[in-house]
Amino acid sequence: MSRILIANGHLIDPANDIDKTADLAIADGRILACGEIPADFHAEQTIDARDQIVCPGLIDLAARLREPGAEHKGSIASETRAAAAAGITTLCVPPDTDPIIDNPAVSELIHQKAEAAGFARVVTLGALTQQLNGEQLAEMVKLQQDGGCVGISNARRPVKNNLIMRRAMEYAASCGLTVFLHADDPGLSGQGCVHEGGISTRLGLPGIPESAETVAVARELMLIEQTGVRAHFCQISCAHSVQMIARAQHDGLPVSMDVAAHQLHLTDMDVGYFNSQCHLLPPLRSQRDRDALRNGLGNRNISAICSDHQPHDADAKLAPFAETEAGISALETLLPLSLRLVDDGVLSLSEMIATLTIEPARILGLPSGQLGVGGCADICIFDPLQHWTVEPEKFISNGKNSAFGGWELKGRVTHTMLNGRLVYPY
Repeated sequence: MSRILIANGHLIDPANDIDKTADLAIADGRILACGEIPADFHAEQTIDARDQIVCPGLIDLAARLREPGAEHKGSIASETRAAAAAGITTLCVPPDTDPIIDNPAVSELIHQKAEAAGFARVVTLGALTQQLNGEQLAEMVKLQQDGGCVGISNARRPVKNNLIMRRAMEYAASCGLTVFLHADDPGLSGQGCVHEGGISTRLGLPGIPESAETVAVARELMLIEQTGVRAHFCQISCAHSVQMIARAQHDGLPVSMDVAAHQLHLTDMDVGYFNSQCHLLPPLRSQRDRDALRNGLGNRNISAICSDHQPHDADAKLAPFAETEAGISALETLLPLSLRLVDDGVLSLSEMIATLTIEPARILGLPSGQLGVGGCADICIFDPLQHWTVEPEKFISNGKNSAFGGWELKGRVTHTMLNGRLVYPY
C-alpha cells in the first residue's frame, strides 16, 4: 500500500483527545504517526488539508443498502459509493434484507459484495428471530461466529410476545451480543403515518401517538434490567423516551441510544400539505420532541447520530401520502446536518465528530473511529466552511428522496480513505 502524508490539517480525534493542526502519516493501511513525522518517512502522495478538518472515517449505525432484495432502489455498490463521498467508511446494515439476515450465508454475501465494491466497510446485524417473525429465536451464535454479525435486531418488526423477547435477550446476553431495539408498539402505531397531533388531524391522516414508542421503551427497559443484556435503542424520536432511557443509564443499565439526523432538524410541521418526502418511520415529532432530542445529545444521553438511510425509487413517493413508502436518502446529508448542530450551539465540533465516529464504534464494538497510531487508516477530510445547496436529483446514491431539497448546508467532504486507500475522490 502507498505511503501518504496528510499535511497541515486540523486533526480532531475525540477518542484520543486530539484537537490541533498537525500532519498525519499513513503507511501500509495504518496510521504511522500523528504530529511528529519520522525523518525517514517518505510519502508517495501528499494531501494538503490546510483549512480542512481531518477526522476518523464516519460510522453510520443504520443504512439500508437495498441489496439483497430491492436492487431497483439501490445496491451495495451504489450506496457504499455514495457513503465514500459523504466521508462514511463504515455502514451498519439492519437484518430486514430479502432474504433476511437470519443465517450466516446472507451476512457473508453482503460482506463479500461490499469488499468487492471497495468503497466502504459494511457490518451486519443478525436477526433476533427467524424470518423476523417474532416467534422463534434465530441462531445467534452462528450469526455471530460464522456470519460476523456485530449485534442482533428484529428491525422494525415487532416481537409481541414478552416471553420470547425475554428469552431472546437472555440468549443474546449469553453470547455477549448487543440487542438493537426499534421501540414501537404495533397495537398503538397501527396504520399511522404521521405524528398524532394537530397536523395529523388537519390533514386527516392516521396518527402514530408518542405512546407507541414510550410504551415499547418501558417494556424493553424492564426486560433489559431483568436479563442484563447490553442494548441499544435505535432512532429514538420522543422526549419521554429520552427521559426514560437517560434514567436507566443513570441507574446503571447497559443501554445507549441514537437519533436520526433528520429528527434533529425537522418536525411534523414540515409535512405541510402532504409532503411525502417527510413520510418517515418513526414519524417526525413535535418541536418539543425535537428540542428534547437535541438536549439529549448535548448532555450525552444520546451518544450517536445516524442517517437512517433508506433509498427509494421515484415512484415510491408519488402516491397519496399514506400510501407512499417511508424513508429518506440520507447518506450525503449526514455530516452537514450534524455540522449544523455546531452552528446551533447544540454540540462542540469535537463532540459532534464523536457522535459520528468513536461513539458508534463503541456501540458496535469496533476498533475503528479513531486516529491512534497503529490503528486502521479510515479517514475523512472535509471543508467545514464550504456552502452548498441540497439537490437530491444530483445525489450519488440511487435514492433521490430527501426532505432537505433546497436547503443550504455547510460542510463538504474532499477526501475519504478506507484502510489507507483513497476511495474518494474516485
